[in-house]
Amino acid sequence: MEHRIFLLLLALCCVLPLVVHAGRQMPKLSDKKLCADADCSHPILIARALEDFYPQDCRFIPIRQGQVIYVYAMLKDRGNLFWAGSVQGSYYGEQEARLGYFPSSVVEETHALMPATVEVKTDKWDFYCY
Repeated sequence: MEHRIFLLLLALCCVLPLVVHAGRQMPKLSDKKLCADADCSHPILIARALEDFYPQDCRFIPIRQGQVIYVYAMLKDRGNLFWAGSVQGSYYGEQEARLGYFPSSVVEETHALMPATVEVKTDKWDFYCY
C-alpha cells in the first residue's frame, strides 16, 4: 500500500509542474489598443493578407497570402505596427479560428466595419501564451 502511495505522489510531482507551467506571460507589445468597443469583441475591419507571415512566438498568428483576417484591435504604441485579429482555416472542414497578432504591413484593408475609437488598456491576458 505504501508503495502505491509513493508512486502516486511521485507521478503528481512530475505532472504538476507541467500543468502549472503550461502557459506563460509574454512581454507586452503595447500598453493600449484601439477597438470598436470596450471589450474589443466586434471586428473593426476585414483585411486580406498581401504576403505570408510566419510567427515569431505564440502571441502571433501565421498568415498565408490571400487569407481573410478579421481585425478586432490595433495596438496603439510603436506606430500601430501590430493588429489583433482572427484567421479562419483555408478549407471548409476547418472551423476553428486562430486568434493573435500580426504586423499591419502584411495586410491590406478590404472592408471597414466599425470605427476603432475606443482606447483600451492591454492586460496580462492580451499577451499570454498557452
